[in-house]
This record gives sequence, structure tokens and C-alpha cells, in this order.
Amino acid sequence: MEILDGKKVSNQIKEEITVEVAQMKERGEKVPHLAAVLVGNDGASLTYVGSKVRSCKKIGFDSTLIHLPEETTEEELLEQVHNLNNDPDIDGYIVQLPLPNHIDEEKVLMAVDPDKDVDGFHPTNFGKMALDMETFISATPFGIMELLKRYKVETEGKHTVVIGRSHIVGRPISILMSQKGNPGNSTVTLAHSRTKNLKELTLQADIVISALGVPKFLKEDMVKEGVTIIDVGITRVPDDSKEKGYYITGDVDYEAVSKKASYITPVPGGVGPMTIAMLLKNTLLARERHNTKKS
Repeated sequence: MEILDGKKVSNQIKEEITVEVAQMKERGEKVPHLAAVLVGNDGASLTYVGSKVRSCKKIGFDSTLIHLPEETTEEELLEQVHNLNNDPDIDGYIVQLPLPNHIDEEKVLMAVDPDKDVDGFHPTNFGKMALDMETFISATPFGIMELLKRYKVETEGKHTVVIGRSHIVGRPISILMSQKGNPGNSTVTLAHSRTKNLKELTLQADIVISALGVPKFLKEDMVKEGVTIIDVGITRVPDDSKEKGYYITGDVDYEAVSKKASYITPVPGGVGPMTIAMLLKNTLLARERHNTKKS
């Protein structure tokens, strides 16, 4: 059994980007600039955005954090989005989700310029990804593909079962795994909360990608020997015996399932770190594209 170490691979990717940025500076070129918009004080969002800002600093990117109060109106947020779309200094930006209930998430994401949408959520980018065109791939699926690639996990002709059909992870990764290329060329089953006989499907699977958000949902008796497990789920489970009052776990019963797996991602330290690394990679790509357009 080999652990797919997302922390290690994400650090490698950051080091590669750091070298590229240093070369840009030597040539007197503008370095990539990533902006993040955060509305309110959601704990997980604050942690995630803080990590992005620190990563930018570490690799030499410029970064801007626009932190707006919880009571910010939809109109005010859309104005910020409009400003970022038109700011030539910003290569890419993200609007951190979830947004407060009084703001229409879809309306805001639709307002983001697809050329600056480094999260890859805009329908233009999702559509291009589905058609196998060059685009920004949503950072979590992009991270999963990169992890499989760097560990040389065989995907061609394999049966992949994806559990969860979200627009951010489940649906895009099911498309990417079925496309031509490496990793890819896999036969994909997309399962979800209404799927009947899920256990029958996962027992057939060579690769299981779980993005359900249900702690320890995937048990040892649901997978076959030699399976590859990608655990995207991350849940805080209350636990008074822990210093923080909770522990973090994924969708997979790691202790038991890892005994059968040929490859498995840990939680934390698997897919999570890859998401930030690929967001930085998308920002680098955005900067290259903007330069190409100018020249």
C-alpha cells in the first residue's frame, strides 16, 4: 500500500512555481497576482484563504485579500467583482464560498470574468473542460489528476466509481477521468445519494473517488483488494478528548480500507494541499494567457 501524499506533491509543485517566478523577476517581468474575496467570518473559509495568502507570499506571487463584512449586499459584492474583472494588475481571483444566505452565489460566480476565474467554476470554463479544451480546471479535480499522474497510478481501462455529483468535485472529476489522456481513459460510474446497490458498484471499482462529506462512509467490506482510494471528504467531528474539541476525518474508514488498498490518500494531507497548489498553478496559467493576449 502506497500513500498518495498530497502535502509532499503540493510542495514539489510550489517549488517548481517558485523557480518560474524567480526567473520572471530576473527578466524584470510582472509576477502573477492572485486576489481573494471573502465575505463574513466563516472559520473554515478564513483558514483556507489565509493558507492561500501565505502560499502566495512563499512562492513569490503578489496577493490581495478583500475581506468584506457579513452584511455586505449582493450589489456591493458584484461591484467588487466588476472592479477585479477590470483591474489589469490582477491575473486571477476567487470568491470564497460559501457566501452569506442573502447573496445569490450563482449570480456572483456568473459575473466573474472567465479569463480570471482560477477556481474554474464559471460555466464557460466548465464547458471547455467538458469539451477537452484548454481552460481552468477546478482546483480540487485538477489536484486529484495531478496526484494520480505524479504517482503513476494506472487509470487506463480501469473502472472508476465517483461518489458525489457536486459541480465542484464529483461531476468534473467524472468527466476528466473518462477523457483521453493520462490519467484518464477510465470507465466511469457516477454515484450519489439516490444510487441503488452502491456497495455492488464500489466492489467492482478499481478506483474509488469519494466526495460525499459523510465521515467514514466507505467501509472495508465495500472495496476490493488492490483498489485505489481518493478521499475528498473532510469533516470536523466533535470530540471533547481532543485539544481543539474535534478531529478531522474523510469519507473513508482509513484504518480498515488502507489494508486493502494499493494507493490511498490520507485526510488531512491528501487532496486538500493539492487544491491550493493547483489554484496557484491556475494563477500562473492566467498570467501567461494575459501576457500572450497583450503581445
